[in-house]
Amino acid sequence: MTEATSEPTPGGEGHLAGARDPLAVLRDARVIRARCAAITAAVADARSGWFRLDRSRLPEAAARVAATTRRRHPDLDIPIHSRWRHFEAGGVDRKALLDAALAPWSADERVRACLDLAVVSVLLDAGAGAQWRFDEAAATLPSTALPAARASRDDLMAALDAAAGPAAADMTAAAASTAPGVVTGAMAMAAPASTGPATPDPRLARSEGLAVASLHAFLAGVFSATDGQPCRVDAAALRQVDAAVLRGVFQAGPSNPLPGLEGRAALLQRLGQTLQREAERDGVPARPSLLLHRLTRGGARGELAAAEMLRELLRLLGPIWRSGSVVMGVPAGDVWPHRFAGGADGRGGDDPVTRGWVPFHKLTQWLCYSLLEPLHWAGIEVSGLDALTGLPEYRNGGLLIDTGVLVPRSGSAFERVWKPGDEFIVEWRALTVTLLDELATQVRAELGVNAARLPLARVLEGGTWVCGRELAAELRDGAPPLRIDSDGTLF
Repeated sequence: MTEATSEPTPGGEGHLAGARDPLAVLRDARVIRARCAAITAAVADARSGWFRLDRSRLPEAAARVAATTRRRHPDLDIPIHSRWRHFEAGGVDRKALLDAALAPWSADERVRACLDLAVVSVLLDAGAGAQWRFDEAAATLPSTALPAARASRDDLMAALDAAAGPAAADMTAAAASTAPGVVTGAMAMAAPASTGPATPDPRLARSEGLAVASLHAFLAGVFSATDGQPCRVDAAALRQVDAAVLRGVFQAGPSNPLPGLEGRAALLQRLGQTLQREAERDGVPARPSLLLHRLTRGGARGELAAAEMLRELLRLLGPIWRSGSVVMGVPAGDVWPHRFAGGADGRGGDDPVTRGWVPFHKLTQWLCYSLLEPLHWAGIEVSGLDALTGLPEYRNGGLLIDTGVLVPRSGSAFERVWKPGDEFIVEWRALTVTLLDELATQVRAELGVNAARLPLARVLEGGTWVCGRELAAELRDGAPPLRIDSDGTLF
């Protein structure tokens, strides 16, 4: 955990005198971009010893992303980059399974259930490592599941059986462009040459595996403390989640290791504590879906600005982040020091209190993207979506390294195991935020569309994230270019 008093960060507690909320500036999406841009400018001017920036390689990267986008979405009808895409891994409609389970509920309760699921699933979505797999065929529904849900589950299992049948090779090729988390073909562990072709592995890996596992846990009532209502998330249940519970949810063990189980469990426990406190204040049930009340101020629904949604989520979820930085004695989450971050406050001024800190809020922004669909179902449209940034994680950042846009100045950077707060990693992520904006502009030009047709959230889905993963599969059997020590709450 990085403390505010550590170098190279100026600004001590003396700056707090009279400050009402000293961290408010770090919750502003404009500040993310401004401080990332300051770091990028320093790298472009060769003032940093960590990375070299070669913008001449951006057109090649953009062409590759555009080609990937056209291959996956020939009509350019691209959905939003969100957790809901991971629930579709392998081309299987798992939303139908969820819809069947929620069918007897009111429309409002169905939306709340989807919000509950999205929040928990996103918070469980940190790096899964290269070895972990989820066997969906081994997942079970609770005995209390409704007949409609069980029928939908039977359909799902039939689809999975079909995928493992004689046509598996054809389905593998089709799935490669839509759900790279399915461990098949080149992504599967190759059999020894003497045994002939490798048998495709229908299990799910990485983000898709984590998503589908969390969906089945949700359907099974793992996160519910309400009798007869498995498909909800209650604070009381979250406070009881420990590493052993998640080990069962994710089928993890010595032969199927998943890093960061303790960190993920602790995150959910703190979420439960925070939800209980906030629910008592607002007089609403202690569930993640209290966000609906908070975002609409308990009143009419209509339009919500993306920047305001991010600020509200960061205010609500602030207490759960313990693996990130502590700024002025307050857990700030995914906020890190960098000597070139500057103090831009997002409004043209300079903030001395937070000077030297760069916010990313990757997981919270991922949650914002993943809440767009449930909010739409609730009658809330989110405007100003491009106020959110591209996600500074290892697929998008890996794309920039693997296409030669970013070059570490030291070859040993690929061998070392880094911490999230190391300046090298902070710089890589800041560069990723800035360059994703530049890349998006060039991708749109390649595809002949404007930002209204292809906002950043669709460029990511089209897109940069998949392209980064495909390059990783070509170059390193799927592993990211850099090695990062993660506790399961960030990467």
